[in-house]
Amino acid sequence: MSMVWNDNTPIYRQLRDRVVAMILDGALKQGDALPSVRQVAADFQINPITVSKAYQELVDENLVEKRRGLGMYVTEGAHGALLKSEREHFLNEEWPSLFARLERMGLGLEDLLKHAPKTEGDSR
Repeated sequence: MSMVWNDNTPIYRQLRDRVVAMILDGALKQGDALPSVRQVAADFQINPITVSKAYQELVDENLVEKRRGLGMYVTEGAHGALLKSEREHFLNEEWPSLFARLERMGLGLEDLLKHAPKTEGDSR
């Protein structure tokens, strides 16, 4: 898990968002253990309390569970729940302003698809 910290967002939030991205990307699957608080703190040279705060947010959101003496694990259904909430957030919060900006610039679906970055398995 490599990180470049953004000064505009608290580190614990960035760390939480990185774990969320790893779950969505499939790098962390249901039942997988998260790296220990101590390990993450040492790897990124950050305070263990910062890591604990990020992990606690994930617990509060029922995305990971604490197993006493064992660590933190991705919960069953975390991927599906995240996908649903991320889609809702995008459609309700980000898409309206993005759509308005595209309209102001006169960009349509064809323009966007013509300039879309290639993804793995893309035959364009």
